[in-house]
Amino acid sequence: ARTAAALVQRTLPAAGTTLLQARKVTKRFGGLVANNAVSMDVKAGEVHALIGPNGAGKSTFFNMISGVDDATEGEVRLMDRAMLRRPSREFARLGMARTFQHVRLLGQRSVVENVALGAHQRARRGWIASMLRLDRAEEAALLAEARRQIERCGLGAFADTPAASLALGQQRIVEIARALAGQPAILLLDEPAAGLRHLEKRALADLLRQLRAEGLGILVVEHDMEFVMNLADRITVLEFGTVIAEGTPHDVQRNQRVLDAYLGGGDDEPQPPAAPAVAPSSLTPTPGAAA
Repeated sequence: ARTAAALVQRTLPAAGTTLLQARKVTKRFGGLVANNAVSMDVKAGEVHALIGPNGAGKSTFFNMISGVDDATEGEVRLMDRAMLRRPSREFARLGMARTFQHVRLLGQRSVVENVALGAHQRARRGWIASMLRLDRAEEAALLAEARRQIERCGLGAFADTPAASLALGQQRIVEIARALAGQPAILLLDEPAAGLRHLEKRALADLLRQLRAEGLGILVVEHDMEFVMNLADRITVLEFGTVIAEGTPHDVQRNQRVLDAYLGGGDDEPQPPAAPAVAPSSLTPTPGAAA
């Protein structure tokens, strides 16, 4: 038996260190402004939530701060390095991992193979070594790391199952395990709780709390307000691509502009007084009146 090769280990920044900075990030599509001067910081050891109505520009912002798309204006810094117009692989190399709103897995490959892909930047051997079958020890290490992350995320029983055969909620967890296999310093999650049942959401929240305690910075887009309010340390609220509030869950829940725009406070507008009820005596026929 070969001794598994050691994978590259990342030293996580100290808690409270600013990992990601976005300054006045703007995205225009012709005359449409999808994001308007959005600023945000994500720090090590915290969960930061990004919320807003459908079409508020959350996924567009995610794409710009992870290198999937370029911002029209503004500045993005990761680990204190300017990243504007850098490819997404550079973000991954510096310690960023993300999931997507729409699941992106290799459906016919096993769960463990999908998760092992997330650790590719921790490998050292190249394609020539692979062709000559000289990378088997490293391959074993990658697969062992993948299984560790799958167990960590509660899907150990499905490690050798084709990814396409899993329920949607389980596929989302596979994506999180794949992201963790890269040993990121900052994790971006785009609607991770979508499609999960109640107990699965609780397990996901417990996992994210554990990652926060280990020092990861986590930025999450999510529509489930109970999930967000019970988990996030800070929340940024977008409406029509513009930040309308930022603060603790306590602050955001009491912000009237947020209530009106997103959380339903606008439904509590005072209603005009109802017309007075007709007195019963007026419905009584007067003696001698025609029937």
